[in-house]
Amino acid sequence: MNERQESTTSQNSPVTMIGLGPMGQAMTRTLLAAGHPVTVWNRTPSRADEVVGAGASLAATPVEAVEAVEAGGLVILSLTDYQAMYDVLDGAAGSLAGRTLLNLSSDTPERTREAAAWAADHGATFLTGGVMVPAPMVGTSAAHVYYSGRAEALQGHLTTVSLLGTPKYLGEDPGLAQMMYQAQLTVFLTTLSALMHATAMLGTAGMEAKEALPELLSSADSIGAILRAGEEHPGTALDAGEHPGELSTVTMMGATSDHIVETSASLGLDLALPLAVQAHYQRAIKDGHGGDNWTRIIDGIRGPR
Repeated sequence: MNERQESTTSQNSPVTMIGLGPMGQAMTRTLLAAGHPVTVWNRTPSRADEVVGAGASLAATPVEAVEAVEAGGLVILSLTDYQAMYDVLDGAAGSLAGRTLLNLSSDTPERTREAAAWAADHGATFLTGGVMVPAPMVGTSAAHVYYSGRAEALQGHLTTVSLLGTPKYLGEDPGLAQMMYQAQLTVFLTTLSALMHATAMLGTAGMEAKEALPELLSSADSIGAILRAGEEHPGTALDAGEHPGELSTVTMMGATSDHIVETSASLGLDLALPLAVQAHYQRAIKDGHGGDNWTRIIDGIRGPR
């Protein structure tokens, strides 16, 4: 599809939004501000009051919401998980033919692939999306969204979805965007837990969070720069199976993880996180990789015993 065709099909075209949590509401406001007619549906109708006040149309049923866009139109789902999609749309399955379903809900990659097959069985085109910013940042220059599924389906709605954030297309496999979303949240959630563990640790010494967090966040901010140093494309050595230990080794990092476990235990803190980290290094050392770079722990993660 060429640029002119794409613009014609999606510029100011009607959009349906199903699910009006903070993310769904933010996306609806963004689309309305850009001139798109938006029909919304939510299990609790009162959640639609604000966006209806801003110009959205409230559908009485999921069928009415889906049929508010013609064949080729875009139906966006922002729900708790993929089961919620079935709960909402099973009764509207007969109206899905020809529509593009863009599911921005979180679930597993395999359930995402199953959902794509379910949509295809009902004549709909399925796209997966992973929004990588919180609701207040939707539609800003900082927002980006990962997509996977049929490339021509994304291209057909590119102008519309670009309003939500910069699109990053990963490929045809519907599970890819979900996989990237889960991978990104693995980093995010683990970092949040680490920050709270470290804050609790310092709190036992009388340091308040308002003093501790600025220092800890500075360390978190520096991790990217540290990992990028010395490698033009981070991950190249990992892809080649190379783990040079000139700068840091599994043994050195493992000793640090031991100290964190001991300190946390002596302070009476929960040990779940530090024990999990320690286990990665212990496994690599037992496997004879103590002299390798800390990245060697990926072997144990890829093949747990």
